Amino acid sequence: MRDIFDKVKANMGPLGMYSSKAHGYFTFPKLEGDIGPYMMFRGKKLLNWSLNNYLGLANHHEVRKTDAEAAAKFGLAAPMGARMMSGNSVYHEQLEKELSEFVNKPDTILCNYGYQGMVSAIDALVDRRDVIVYDAESHACIIDGVRLHMGKRFVFKHNDVEDCEKQLQRAQKIVQETGGGILVLTEGVFGMRGDQGKLKEIVALKKKYSFRLFVDDAHGIGVLGKTGGGTGQEQNCQNGIDIYFGTFAKSFALIGGFISSEKEIVTYLRYNMRSQIFAKSLPMPIVIGALKRLELMRKHPEYREKLWEITNALQSGLKKAGFDIGNTNTPVTPVYLNGSIPEATNMVYDLRENFNVFCSMVTYPVIPKGMIILRLIPTAVHTLEDVQYTIESFSKIVDKLKSGKYQSDDLAKVQVEL
Repeated sequence: MRDIFDKVKANMGPLGMYSSKAHGYFTFPKLEGDIGPYMMFRGKKLLNWSLNNYLGLANHHEVRKTDAEAAAKFGLAAPMGARMMSGNSVYHEQLEKELSEFVNKPDTILCNYGYQGMVSAIDALVDRRDVIVYDAESHACIIDGVRLHMGKRFVFKHNDVEDCEKQLQRAQKIVQETGGGILVLTEGVFGMRGDQGKLKEIVALKKKYSFRLFVDDAHGIGVLGKTGGGTGQEQNCQNGIDIYFGTFAKSFALIGGFISSEKEIVTYLRYNMRSQIFAKSLPMPIVIGALKRLELMRKHPEYREKLWEITNALQSGLKKAGFDIGNTNTPVTPVYLNGSIPEATNMVYDLRENFNVFCSMVTYPVIPKGMIILRLIPTAVHTLEDVQYTIESFSKIVDKLKSGKYQSDDLAKVQVEL
């Protein structure tokens, strides 16, 4: 017999193994002050490219006023209980109605958390007779939902529609025997690479195969499409998306999420999603805050236009300076570099301490060994001056990386308060 604690202490996991050296600086950093393009980090004001505050709503004066007034009126306790029992309200139902109109779907159910909502919805929709087909680079919430599935699941190469069709063929053979159905899962926008999912092409496969399409559009809602209705609207295939998921954690600058579909499907989810049936409903200030944010999205398309002005300037400037930003066609801006984990930490330390620029760093095991991604998230409240300074700073640190100045046998030595 072994002690569970001994097992955990002996293997802290691929990220946890670095916790003693990375915690508080490279992992779990503390950004302080009002949310915006400039925030405080360890006593210094840094230009911040790490938050998904796409439309700049986090610190919008109307949003802050609405949040404060709703908190003062209702507090954080109301409504008490799960929605099925005692936690429903006219505000929750109003938000669901307005979200349905915004994404052009018949009905909507709110979720307390986006991640939790995706996992629970997948669990509720499929049983052991059904087959799941999903994109290889799907977000962790999809992966974890798929892990709960007791039936077969097939993964297709990232955004490879031909491979998706091959997996559909495999799935079709199985469901013909089991009497089950097929659920295809993918994303509207892939949060690491920044590329849109091949939604229109996958929808077209419905002419040959019988399946339902579930799209996680966390990074697309509010950002893509003529009115901000998301990636399905952008690609003119929203009607082909059977189940549409959006989060409040990105462009809404809030917390929570929603799932939109046919009325019967949403009703089924209301009565079968365990994460909602057995959890307290979203607090009133969050619901009222989401209504205000949705109102601003609809009334002010210039926020989205400004976001794209900054996005286009950043991405075109980086490419002109010789950087590899992959195939992104959304605001998510990855900068691909080559180097070890110690080189990555030394480079990011230099970027933060000497150039006053803060962005997210991604290394192995999230991506292959030898690769570094510096991920930039432009917002409507960044400026063209911010863009220019960042590109100049990146050019300098990459010159150092290539010349070997960041080489080390260990992570950057940072004195961190745990």
